[in-house]
Amino acid sequence: MFAYRLKDLAQQLEATVHGDGEIIITGVASMGSAKAGQIAFLSDSKYQEQLPACQASAMVLTQESLQYWTGSALVVKNPYLTYAKLAQLLDTTPLPAKDIAPSAVVAQDAKLGNNVAIGANAVIESGVELGDGAIIGPGCFIGKNTKIGAGTKLWANVSVYHNVTIGANCLVQSGTVIGADGFGYANERGNWIKIPQLGTVRIGDNVEIGACTTIDRGALDDTIIGNGVIIDNQCQIAHNDIIGDHTAVAGGVIMAGSLKIGRYCMIGGASVINGHMEICDKVTVTGMGMVMRPITEPGVYSSGIPLQPNKVWRKTASLVLHIDEMNKRLKEVEKKFK
Repeated sequence: MFAYRLKDLAQQLEATVHGDGEIIITGVASMGSAKAGQIAFLSDSKYQEQLPACQASAMVLTQESLQYWTGSALVVKNPYLTYAKLAQLLDTTPLPAKDIAPSAVVAQDAKLGNNVAIGANAVIESGVELGDGAIIGPGCFIGKNTKIGAGTKLWANVSVYHNVTIGANCLVQSGTVIGADGFGYANERGNWIKIPQLGTVRIGDNVEIGACTTIDRGALDDTIIGNGVIIDNQCQIAHNDIIGDHTAVAGGVIMAGSLKIGRYCMIGGASVINGHMEICDKVTVTGMGMVMRPITEPGVYSSGIPLQPNKVWRKTASLVLHIDEMNKRLKEVEKKFK
């Protein structure tokens, strides 16, 4: 169990201590569930009235909210960001693996750095290189000549195909598949002829990939995931896609092939993005966005229809189905007025 004095946390988090800096903090919790020894945070001022009932030993909040709290606190400008860093310090998540399990199958010519851990029944094929401190969880498969950087962690049952490169300090959640064949076929009189996928996948440093996400290898060139990219669960990244540095992709997103997404973009959940086009830097696509054309200007883009009561939606759908007819009638009226 971790234990920090409040003033030591303040020093690491660049916060100002209010109250007793000697208080010992052993965990982080929400305002509603926090108990003695734990620290909570307030990031939205509309919940200030809940502060008197909070049982936390300390609170992370802004100078403006401090007047509503009578206990000790860490005063910061951005409580949510501080909470994220605080949660890392107090993280109790176990490691995916420790040491090298006897049941792991490791090729004789695989190169393992210092302090590498490989879980039970994992398979490390010929030519693989694992950097210092890399952790490969139980049941993982690492294909031939793949390189995984220092400090990268793979949870259980991740499959990484041959010749893939994954950078340093990445995190890949369970069930993810990296480097499977892209969806490449040619049609010959109704029969599908498979096109071998000869490229690979290159993933930068500090990338996080959610559970059961798939990132396909390139057909000829590579699929590329930039530094600092975060990808949620159950996403499909097709062959030859390029995702720029520090872009965030929410759950259930589907990206078609040969798509290029810029840096610092945010793609909302369940969005579908067409291939063979480019999205510039600093674009936000809200949830269920259907991106059919290139985006050349930074900004926020939306296309999903918000949920409506069924009766209202039926009327809306009926109007949409008759748009072409209404457009023709409107043009006829305009001609008469002219």
